[in-house]
Amino acid sequence: MFPYKMPALTLTPPCKMREILHIQGGQCDNQIGAKFWEVVCAEHDIYVTGKYIGDSELQLKHINVYYNEATNGRFIPRTVRMDVEPGTMDNLRSGVYSQIFEPDNFVRGEGGGGWWR
Repeated sequence: MFPYKMPALTLTPPCKMREILHIQGGQCDNQIGAKFWEVVCAEHDIYVTGKYIGDSELQLKHINVYYNEATNGRFIPRTVRMDVEPGTMDNLRSGVYSQIFEPDNFVRGEGGGGWWR
């Protein structure tokens, strides 16, 4: 029916899941990111301390995509959070889920609004 031949579909085997580094920069991105981590923690039953409290193997199957597991059994989000405003970073450090993040993964610069000019 067509004047040309359709190429055959080739199916490749599924890729293995890899680790994701979540980078958050600026007030808006950090606020959205905070909500993102609340949702991911809820999906995987990670308590605010970083401990797994669920009972499903399915929740742990690909948990290493977003988290590193510490030697004490805590799950630490693989994320870097940065901002030039101290207020945003202070809110993140004092929030409900603040215990699960590595303090070294918070990067704060000097400056303020309009730093991009």
